[in-house]
Amino acid sequence: MFQGMNPKLVKQAMKKMGVKETQIEASEVIIKTPEGELVIRNPQVSKVDMMGQTTFQVVGEAELIAENNEEDIKTIMEQTDCSEEKAKEALEKAEGDIAKAIMDLQEA
Repeated sequence: MFQGMNPKLVKQAMKKMGVKETQIEASEVIIKTPEGELVIRNPQVSKVDMMGQTTFQVVGEAELIAENNEEDIKTIMEQTDCSEEKAKEALEKAEGDIAKAIMDLQEA
């Protein structure tokens, strides 16, 4: 938690302040946002209890995975008369751009 300091002294100081830190084994952390899911693979997760509050610290490389909006997929299906699977694939390929996905499917 405090790099460059003596871990034993840090642990003693945290104990005096009533701070309790616990490492949590996790293979993946997912944070859902309006834009999609923020996925952190192979994270280092710490649970910190201090002054009656619990916080989590997550360290790792994150990747935003955009969720396909069901209404967008429905619109693409209606405009191109394609299957749901093809609509999803086209939307992913068009990086969420509905108009481009529709045009790509109509050209195919």
